[in-house]
Amino acid sequence: MSPRRNRPKGADSSRSAEEDRTSRYGGWQSSVSWDGEEWNVRHVAGASAQGKTYRCPGCDQMIPDGVPHVVAWPDHVGVDDRRHWHKACWNARDRRTPGVRRSRNAPRF
Repeated sequence: MSPRRNRPKGADSSRSAEEDRTSRYGGWQSSVSWDGEEWNVRHVAGASAQGKTYRCPGCDQMIPDGVPHVVAWPDHVGVDDRRHWHKACWNARDRRTPGVRRSRNAPRF
């Protein structure tokens, strides 16, 4: 019996740190033009979202832990303004608005 391989055959060890970071956190990142500005969009795999819940701004519902989703933020702001969207809500963002508006004193997730 031969020993187990730690890497798949043909693995390229010359990947950059950016490629490693995007694959580690579950997806690819792109830039999208929406609502007159550039947005950074990252697709997050469910495995990297374990133990965390977020509120989707598209439907105002919770995204349970372990569910694949999309993280989007405008290019000109910092990462503190990232928003976690359901994939379907992000794809329908032009025609989707929250049905229930939270009050001013409600916590923002």
